[in-house]
Amino acid sequence: MRAVPNWAVATAVAAPLVLVAGWTVAEARQPAGYDPIRDTISELAGHDAVDAWIMITSLVLLGCCYLAIAVVLHAAGLPSRFLLAVAGVATIALVAFPRPTVGGSVSHGITATVAVLALALWPAGSALRLPRGRDAAHPAAPEPPWAFRRAVGLSATVVLLALFGWFAFEVTSGSRTGLAERVTAVAVSLWPLLAVLSARRAHLAWTAGGAVAVGPELPATGVVPPDPLRPSPGPDRLA
Repeated sequence: MRAVPNWAVATAVAAPLVLVAGWTVAEARQPAGYDPIRDTISELAGHDAVDAWIMITSLVLLGCCYLAIAVVLHAAGLPSRFLLAVAGVATIALVAFPRPTVGGSVSHGITATVAVLALALWPAGSALRLPRGRDAAHPAAPEPPWAFRRAVGLSATVVLLALFGWFAFEVTSGSRTGLAERVTAVAVSLWPLLAVLSARRAHLAWTAGGAVAVGPELPATGVVPPDPLRPSPGPDRLA
């Protein structure tokens, strides 16, 4: 089991903070007509937004956080890491397809959907491959972090997909699109943090309890006990 570096934990902590701080500052710069309950985050980075660079910078940093976590989170397995990397690239790509002043954008909608779906599906990306708990066939193998156990990963994906469904409903026929988008965005940005903390805790537990003593225990003085299989010194009694 590979260690999770400190900078990966800091990056996972920064992801939701960057997102919330970005839209909070950007909202404060908008005219009085902007309603965070009704209006989306994408409008803060659109063509007609005031100081759109604030939200643009936030999205780029958020995507970089996802990519960095995908690189080092080996405990998640390759399928989950690939989906998280796709989410990072799609989040950054949103900057290249801003929402137009009038109407919608197919490119923006597809890119945003890919980003959110990848973030919702990545907890279950390795859930069917990893064991439910400790592997009975390989008792010496470390137990997988709780965030990547089958029941936990699938449950997280179900919850995140439900939030995505709520957001999709609000986009088509609701009046709280901004609220649904913000709740979904925070939820999908918090799971990488929980996954990183889970992997770090599992590695620390494995490191603390993984050392197995082999052979006799050496005394505190550092004197090596005699080898019982080695002939004792002195004349050979059978000679």
